Amino acid sequence: MSEREIPTYCRICEPLCGLIATVEDGRLVRLRADKSHPLSKGNACPKGIAFSEIQNDPDRVLYPLRRTGNGFERVTWDQALDDIGARLRTIIGAHGRESLGWYFGNPSSFSYSHTLWLVGFQLAAGLRHVYSAGSQDINNRFVASELLYGSLTSVPVPDLDRTDFLLMLGANPVVSHGSAMSMPRIREKLTAITKRGGRVLVVDPRRTETAQLFEHVGVRPDGDAWLLASLLQVIFAEGLEDADAIRRQSAGAHELRAAVARFTPEVTAPVTGLEPDAVRALARDLARADSAAVYGRTGTCLGRHATLVAFLIDVLALVTGNLDRPGGSVFGRELVAVSKLNAQLGLIKYGKNRSRIGDFPDVLGTFPAAIMAKEITTPGPGQLRALFTSAGNPVSSVPNGRELAAAMTQLDLHVSIDLYVNETNRTADYILPATTFLERDDIPLPFTALAPTPYTQYTERVLEPYGEAREEWRIIDAIATRIGVQPFVIGPKAAGGLLSRLRGLPGGRAAHPTPRLLVDLAVRTGPYGDLFGLRRGGLSLKMLRRHPHGLVLADSITTGVLREVVQHKDNRVHLAPAEILAELRDLTAAPADPSYPLRVIGMRELKSHNSWMHNSELLMRGDRTQAARINPKDAAVAGISDGSRCRVTSPHGSIEVTAHLTEDMIEGAVAIPHGWGHNGGWHRANAAGGANPNHLMSTDPADVERLAGMSHLNGVPIRLDPVPLS
Repeated sequence: MSEREIPTYCRICEPLCGLIATVEDGRLVRLRADKSHPLSKGNACPKGIAFSEIQNDPDRVLYPLRRTGNGFERVTWDQALDDIGARLRTIIGAHGRESLGWYFGNPSSFSYSHTLWLVGFQLAAGLRHVYSAGSQDINNRFVASELLYGSLTSVPVPDLDRTDFLLMLGANPVVSHGSAMSMPRIREKLTAITKRGGRVLVVDPRRTETAQLFEHVGVRPDGDAWLLASLLQVIFAEGLEDADAIRRQSAGAHELRAAVARFTPEVTAPVTGLEPDAVRALARDLARADSAAVYGRTGTCLGRHATLVAFLIDVLALVTGNLDRPGGSVFGRELVAVSKLNAQLGLIKYGKNRSRIGDFPDVLGTFPAAIMAKEITTPGPGQLRALFTSAGNPVSSVPNGRELAAAMTQLDLHVSIDLYVNETNRTADYILPATTFLERDDIPLPFTALAPTPYTQYTERVLEPYGEAREEWRIIDAIATRIGVQPFVIGPKAAGGLLSRLRGLPGGRAAHPTPRLLVDLAVRTGPYGDLFGLRRGGLSLKMLRRHPHGLVLADSITTGVLREVVQHKDNRVHLAPAEILAELRDLTAAPADPSYPLRVIGMRELKSHNSWMHNSELLMRGDRTQAARINPKDAAVAGISDGSRCRVTSPHGSIEVTAHLTEDMIEGAVAIPHGWGHNGGWHRANAAGGANPNHLMSTDPADVERLAGMSHLNGVPIRLDPVPLS
């Protein structure tokens, strides 16, 4: 027997903590935290350590599966791909390529090759039906950046090491480990702020695990837009704004001031639930802090005004003089110059296309996942007829997954690329086995710019793929070949030009480009790259292999870069685009319905990650169950006791969950963990029970946020009822 210890990094969530994989005779024995990693320094969360159970899970799909009348049967790769290709050609012949679609889930963001080849396939095949987890997670942030900076992918992060005041809305980084921000050991980073005399203030309807360590403001669900507008109103009304920063950095301040003038703390109090004096004190403290950073995440992404909230978060930083300033909200340098290249080439735009259902603008080439079911079931030109899903479980993650599950049975072809039989692909025509992150090489392309301490790491595959699992990019490439498409090649003239340019570059001799070739070229020509030897000490994949534990690229993010970030022609941050002024003008509180007196929000759990880690025995120990967090006063009104079963009902659906009474919830708000309620091929996850809170949500296009197509998953009206003992 031979045992090896191999450095790599975790690709479950955004800190990308260093791991050491112990491999014996080609099998993973264990994972442990990497003490030599320069940022995580021997820290890893339970999910990262438990990934060994995902890697070795007997429920994993390791061979291509074809659906039969009695379930699934194992087939060869050639059988699967040839049949998929033949069926696709028939569908394209009858309905055109506009009838093809793809949904990709959150884990794809952590695989450069998966993302790269999917984008290449989308461009080459002209796919219009493309959906992602982004409309349940982050697309509002991208649209806010487009409106503010003219650049979808320019996202500021809080400068944790230098800030005096961190204001967080809808974020729980002690559990999530940071999102749209890549920072290991984030709990230490946060506590360091208060240890040096600063403040951390968490705005959330729940006193989260993060809020328990710091200051907490209990805003009512979906009240963030009103709170942010009110903070701006106070800052402008009391002359607390940084006039010099506004003059140097922005355009539209006068229009913005007028738009927020009506949102006094007295006017917004019925929506936010916050005392006017407390809002004024917060505005003054934020404006007068020596430095302040404002940060919001999924709690602010899933309300009725998600893009407006993300927009106002950055506006609040700018008007207080804290945008692109040490200790404020700052912009990292991308590992690959995506934003700059896109500004020059215009490949990725906002609203370049509109959806067939609902007329939504595309965001980074994707449409709202909430409308997928209706795109499948609504006849007419462009109807979605063939769907691929990769690294995703939309039946679990989109609103009203029951509607989507029923719609998917009407597809002419459904092919899933995944690790498991899950709630989405259990009725697919084919399930094709994907590799885990330990079975492929990787580099965290999107995350260097989101790291308050700029950092990157390249890892070779730790293990050869188990069974017949294949990397997603290879599967995408094989499918593309069978319908006469080559990723990134748009027409025959483009093919010759692209390939000749690649071959003309150092290392570009391959007849058919691979993800590794393309990413090496992109890194070498990027902001940190070696420029093929012209920049001493610059990056290349060869250079990064000499640093298997990763490499810190700078001690901190460089500030004073806003003019490089902003792509608007006037080189200014736009504070008053028409879309935002319209949102502020039309912002009104939803009418109260006594039939649904409460509001539901989602929540993360430390030992869960979306819908795909409930099959780990290590993470499910201790009789873990899903429980709705309910304020005791709300429970008393509903006649519900701690530990009892209760029914949660919205205008759109109903579920049953266990009640957990806690003072951590403000009155009127109920929090339910997402990702539960399994019915796939994962036995332990199925046995865990629970219910999917997204069954309470609507897929009516009128209930989908207009600017970014975000699903409305937070602040949905509900009522509670006791479930009688049987």
